[in-house]
Amino acid sequence: MAVDATSSVSTTSTTSSTSSAQSKATLNYDNFLQLLIAQMKNQDPTDPVDASEQMSQLASFSQVEQTIQTNTKLDTLLASSSLTQASSYVGKYMESADGTVKGTIESVKVYSDGIIATTTDGGNILVQAGITVADKAPTSDSDT
Repeated sequence: MAVDATSSVSTTSTTSSTSSAQSKATLNYDNFLQLLIAQMKNQDPTDPVDASEQMSQLASFSQVEQTIQTNTKLDTLLASSSLTQASSYVGKYMESADGTVKGTIESVKVYSDGIIATTTDGGNILVQAGITVADKAPTSDSDT
């Protein structure tokens, strides 16, 4: 089974970029809390800020943080799914969506934006909607 190392590089870069986004969100969340506390300490006693408005702001920001964490987990899940899918193509017969490239798959490369399968003849097939995958090459009826 030949799954190219590019797949692990793509997974690593995706994970590190989402971790970076998550750390920025945490930093912004901490900054928001500091601003909220400063606002409460320095508000005008004759015209205080509405507590329900503050809670609404806090809840909105918390929801954004949760969405970022969910996206990080989905990116990891999608990367893992792509690797599993790619490895299942090795040894199978595949035909491109336009029918110009066909053959038995020798290796697969996983990139952040898609999967490229390489045939034993050296042809490359972009794994996308419309490809044909089979356990073995079809036999022609005209051969009999």
